[in-house]
Amino acid sequence: MSGDPRVRIEGVSHRYGAVAALEDVSLDIADGEFVTLLGPSGCGKTTTLRMVAGLIEPTGGRIYFDDRDVTFLPPRKRNIGFVFQTPALFPHLSVADNVAFGLSVKGGKKADIAARVEQMLATVELPAYGKRLPGQLSGGQQQRVALARVLATDPTVLLFDEPLSALDKNLRDTLKYSILDLQRRTRKTAIYVTHDQSEAFA
Repeated sequence: MSGDPRVRIEGVSHRYGAVAALEDVSLDIADGEFVTLLGPSGCGKTTTLRMVAGLIEPTGGRIYFDDRDVTFLPPRKRNIGFVFQTPALFPHLSVADNVAFGLSVKGGKKADIAARVEQMLATVELPAYGKRLPGQLSGGQQQRVALARVLATDPTVLLFDEPLSALDKNLRDTLKYSILDLQRRTRKTAIYVTHDQSEAFA
């Protein structure tokens, strides 16, 4: 791939007191690339992801998005989408309102938000689920809604922190291919953290 990387991690380190969680890590990620960080608990993969997200600050090195230094920018100024281990949906809001949440915070027009929500629910193959509550969905469906909510705001980078770890094996197997297919269709740059080799090589 040509051109500058969408994400550049340059000599990044992070310490928790005297403990080094990460030492001098460098990585270039091209626009539209899907990169998996694979390893056991405690190897620094989630720390790396959280530094890219702006949730924690590195103690050394720099992080760039499109050659823009974002090392110490807060998450809200990075235009990222973060999919966590659990969907973290608002239980009292409908599926459609959950997907619309980020757009509503940004102050979009109601008609535009409704159209975007409809588009995103179709993208994650839940077009008829907008009026349901999260408690009426399976774990896999809830994670799809979380992904739709993230995609609705059109993030520059998608970050996945073991999003399938709370699901049973059958759901994991189904959803991992759905995530890969969705990333390829949307051409979003993505960083995916997992300890499961089968997810990494999907």
